[in-house]
Amino acid sequence: MSNAGAKYYLEDLTQGDQYTSRTHALDAEQIIAYAKQFDPQIFHTDPVLAQQSFFAGLAASGWHTAGITMKLLVESVPFVGGLVGAGCEVTWPQATRPDDILHVQSEIISITPSRTKKDRGIVLLESLTKNQHGAIVQRMLSKLVVRRKNIEL
Repeated sequence: MSNAGAKYYLEDLTQGDQYTSRTHALDAEQIIAYAKQFDPQIFHTDPVLAQQSFFAGLAASGWHTAGITMKLLVESVPFVGGLVGAGCEVTWPQATRPDDILHVQSEIISITPSRTKKDRGIVLLESLTKNQHGAIVQRMLSKLVVRRKNIEL
C-alpha cells in the first residue's frame, strides 16, 4: 500500500496490505553505545571479548534491533493515530551485526473491529526486519489498535 503522506483508518485497510520501510545502517559504535546504556553484556559492548561469546563476535542487543524496527515502522506504516500497541510477540532468528543495513517488511495478517468499542479495531501486523542479505534478524507479530472513521454510535 503506498499513498505518500496518507493516513489510514481501520476501514481503509485490507488483509494482505504490505508496507516496506526505508533502510537503517547500523555500525559497531551504535551497537556499543546502545548496549552500554541498556544491555551491558560483553557480546554487545566489547568486540574483542565478544569473539569468545555465544555470538562469536559483536552482536546488537535484540532490544536495539527492536528499537530500530519501531522507528522504521512508525515511518512506514501510516495508521491514523500512530502505532498503538496492545501486545506483541518478538523473535530474533539471527543476530544483527555491525555494518548490517536493516529494513522492515510488514503485512496485515488480520483486521478485527472491536465489538465493544466502536471507535477502533485490532490489526494483527507481521513485521520482518531484514538485513542487506535478506536474512531475517527479527520477526514481530503485533496487535495494533487502529482508529475507525467517525461513525454513529
